Amino acid sequence: MVIWLIGLSGAGKTTIGREVQKLWSLNGRKAVLVDGDSFREIMGDDLGHSMEDRRKNAGRISRFCKLLDDQKIDVVCCILSIFEESREWNRQNLLEYTEVFIDVPMEELVKRDSKGLYQMALDGKFKNVVGIDIPFEKPKAPDLIIQNHGANASIDHFAKKIIATADSRSADYR
Repeated sequence: MVIWLIGLSGAGKTTIGREVQKLWSLNGRKAVLVDGDSFREIMGDDLGHSMEDRRKNAGRISRFCKLLDDQKIDVVCCILSIFEESREWNRQNLLEYTEVFIDVPMEELVKRDSKGLYQMALDGKFKNVVGIDIPFEKPKAPDLIIQNHGANASIDHFAKKIIATADSRSADYR
């Protein structure tokens, strides 16, 4: 099973993904956490951030998740996932796929951004920032949308909701 967490930088994908992995582990399931930034590093950090390189990296991540999924290894993938064609490839090629969009308003992302990259991009001092000068295609039909902002934001609650959604979809695959 692959749980694919999508969202802009700072949305909480990796934090939520780690909680999903932890809860699965407590229930006796092992899962591999695939984080987009870590994956780039593991692959030798040989790609830049052009649209072509981003597409190539997205393809690598999808194929790596397929390799694990084909071996019945559970995966929690935390990635920007800016290309709808990559998400469509996942739907067509992964055995059990659950797509989760972690939605956070840009104003909140700017507040959360400890490095100040969003503000620098908004001020025109930094380029190639997804959501600012690189378009972010929101998923057309995610299996679940998580609003990770406001007073009701709870990582534990979100993780449990994601697992419940993935488990119900898993039953549909059988």
